[in-house]
Amino acid sequence: MTYVEDTLYDDTPCDVVVTRKAFADGELFPMHCHGRGQFAFAACGVITVATESGNWAVPPLRAIWVPAQVAHAMQMRGPVTMLNAYICPQAAERVGLPGHCQVFAVSPLVQQLLEKAIDVPAQYPLQGRDACLMGLLLHEIADMPALSLQTGIDGMADWACMSRRTFTRQFRLYTGVSFIEWRQQACLLDAVVRLGKGEPVTGVALALGYSSPSAFATVFKRLLGEVPSRYFDAPVNGQCSASLAPPSSLAPTSSPNP
Repeated sequence: MTYVEDTLYDDTPCDVVVTRKAFADGELFPMHCHGRGQFAFAACGVITVATESGNWAVPPLRAIWVPAQVAHAMQMRGPVTMLNAYICPQAAERVGLPGHCQVFAVSPLVQQLLEKAIDVPAQYPLQGRDACLMGLLLHEIADMPALSLQTGIDGMADWACMSRRTFTRQFRLYTGVSFIEWRQQACLLDAVVRLGKGEPVTGVALALGYSSPSAFATVFKRLLGEVPSRYFDAPVNGQCSASLAPPSSLAPTSSPNP
């Protein structure tokens, strides 16, 4: 089906509705929420998501899960094609999708299921081919591996008016990880956006304070499972530009919520 606002199908008895829409570079959708959970797949381009609990970067060919009624803002980093699977809360709970935002890897099978599901109407028979397709999609989404692309720290030691030693001790106590581990994840969040807009690996590594591209690639692969040069695969169906707006570009648009 073509893209429609999810409020138009909140009352459908179907577990899953899939839409697709292209967004322009820099489009921003201020805080909003949906009656259904949103599995937002970036077919191309990078999506950044902000909630009260943290921020996420969604690289091409990955997706973010935003549970129903969770307020979130989204911004497009470059031209983005987004496929959304809107999942009713009962179905999300049934298959074990988390109650918090999470970035997921997306298998080729899920990508193809999403493409097929676009042609399924918002209200499809609960028996037959369309229902089986959506059921398989739902279970495959729930089986995707989670990726660690979140930052949710409110301040650093000087902002908290603490000594370095006190801050690092309190940091681990309240977050469960060391400041160094968190900083690596925060750097990777920025690196994903930079690499997604086509910046060279060497430039990204040096900009983020790494001593060499190889040191950066080692950390990148250890935390994200692939070296930077191979992390961004070409979209399955066609190509799209990877040129992104600067991260500070936050001009709102009048488009409907994604």
